[in-house]
Parts: sequence; C-alpha cells; structure tokens
Amino acid sequence: MADPVWSLRALIASDLRAKAAWLYGSDRGRNLLKAAVTDGTFAMFMYRLMQFCQRRRLAPLAMVFNKLIIWFGGCVIGRGADFGPALVLVHSLGVVINTSVKGGRHVVLEHQVTIGAERDESPVLGDEVFVGAGAKVLGGIRLGNDVRVGANAVVLNDVPDGATVAGVPARIVASRG
Repeated sequence: MADPVWSLRALIASDLRAKAAWLYGSDRGRNLLKAAVTDGTFAMFMYRLMQFCQRRRLAPLAMVFNKLIIWFGGCVIGRGADFGPALVLVHSLGVVINTSVKGGRHVVLEHQVTIGAERDESPVLGDEVFVGAGAKVLGGIRLGNDVRVGANAVVLNDVPDGATVAGVPARIVASRG
C-alpha cells in the first residue's frame, strides 16, 4: 500500500524509473524519455494526480483526472485504488482496477488486466507483482510478494509469496524460494 510520506513528485519519478527499467533494462538518460512517451505512461501520471487529489479531499479534481485516464489512457482506475511506488502500466488499454484495490511496491500490469471486486471484496497485491496480459484477479484475495500471474489467467484464490500462477482457474505452476 502506498506510503503517505512519498511525495507526488517522488511517486511519479519512481513509476517512470520502474517503467524505463522494465521496458529498456535501465532507468538512465534516453530510456527515461522513451518511457515517458510510451503507451500507458499518461495513465500512470494521471493516476498519481488523481490519487494525490483524492487523499487531499479534492474530489472534483480527482474526478477530472479519473475521466482523463478513461478518455486518453484507455483504462479505468477507481479513485480509491491505492498502489505503492513503482507502479508500471506496460500498456494501459483495457486495464480495469476497482476503487478498493490495494497494491504494494513495484506492481507491473500489462494490457487488458482486470483487478476487480466480487461481493464488495477486492484483491490486495503485495510487492513485486507482475500481472500478464488479459489476466483477471477477482474478489477478496491476496497476491503475495514476488508473484507472477500468467497471461489470461483467472485468479480467484490467494497466491503465496514467490508463486507463478496460470490457467483458468489459476493454479500454481512454479514457486520461487
């Protein structure tokens, strides 16, 4: 979950550095510039601005940033969604994140990912989580730290630390540590 002492500038910088490192193997020089103009980065920036406004009870402004994410970012991120530093939207098109989702540090999401509520319960994602293209993470479940979710997986149960899950419904296919 996001640490309240992180400033808006620090969060945006951590997201951009993480995206450059993910895409280009380094968060230096030209890679930062290239990452800044790639798909998904606009939605990442708008999410951080929305989150900043939401925390300061500037709901009308948060709603504006929410709509900008939808219109120009091609995804839906609920105003109450809370991710720690180094959030990466590799491609934002089709991403849907429920407003009560909580995520740790360095969460990487590919396109068409849904992280959604079921029966008023939303997922909690740990640190160092990767969710592959088209995957669905649904309900009041927890993804542990260092978890990998395969493309098009449907995750309906808790996933322990260090696990890789795949399939419909998702099952553990590998475990680290």
